[in-house]
Amino acid sequence: MIITDIAVLEIGDNGFVLKELVDGWDIDDLTADGSIHIESSQSITDGEVDKEEETELSKLYDTGVAAMSDLPDGATVMIDGFAGPGGMPHYLLVSLRDHGAKELTIIGNTAGIARVVNFGTPAGKQAIDHTLLIDNGQVSKAVASYPVSPSASRPTAFELAYRRGDVELELVPQGTLAERLRSGGAGISAFFTPTGVGTLIAEGKQSRIIKGKEYILEKGLRADFCIIRGYKADKLGNVIYKGTSRNFNPVMAPAADITIVEVDEVVEVGTLEPDEIVTPGIYIDRIVIRPKDFSPYE
Repeated sequence: MIITDIAVLEIGDNGFVLKELVDGWDIDDLTADGSIHIESSQSITDGEVDKEEETELSKLYDTGVAAMSDLPDGATVMIDGFAGPGGMPHYLLVSLRDHGAKELTIIGNTAGIARVVNFGTPAGKQAIDHTLLIDNGQVSKAVASYPVSPSASRPTAFELAYRRGDVELELVPQGTLAERLRSGGAGISAFFTPTGVGTLIAEGKQSRIIKGKEYILEKGLRADFCIIRGYKADKLGNVIYKGTSRNFNPVMAPAADITIVEVDEVVEVGTLEPDEIVTPGIYIDRIVIRPKDFSPYE
């Protein structure tokens, strides 16, 4: 049972169940920020809910576009993935392109190199990655560790846009990126690290000598939205991953106001072994099932 100053929620087999609501509040008040999707079996106004007709707070959305319908222009969006197409939220990337929000700041390990490196990509196909958003003119800035192609003869879409002056770049060492994400999710505003001292990375940043060694100040990262790729989730949003597709997901999910996970399957609460769960449901706001006929290549 979860008791707040507004409502009493019970954890049921299929998700959260609204048991009581204080006078003067209704369901619309609970969902005003868009982070919770409610399916109700009755009209609820004030007072106690009839326990025979319980109301479930569902995190499951029918489509990716529906799950990000309130993502505004100018939003900051975290996107998981390492380098190749493995573990990337391909369906949600397509959904974000179709949604059409502009002036986005994207945060990730890369800014779209899967398409040019073609790790495991079938002949004649191209991997779906951040390139969709770059080519669609939706990105104004990237915060990334590897924003450009490893081959000068095969530049990424982001690299070309950067050369044209269409986008900005904040380059972050990979280990620092992971710690900035973790810090953002843990409520740590900033931390000192020796990484980048004496390089361009240190320009404009506060530095200190700690125990005889120089460190620079890095700030925790947070985002408005985060889109990640999972393997399975239960109806409460507890997520498990498959292999290396986990990558940055565990540190990204807590660091966003709204985190959306793309999974292959949603199972009943209690189906997943507790030791399997990597990202607890408290960090997942919305769940989308990747269509069975969806391809991560185009």
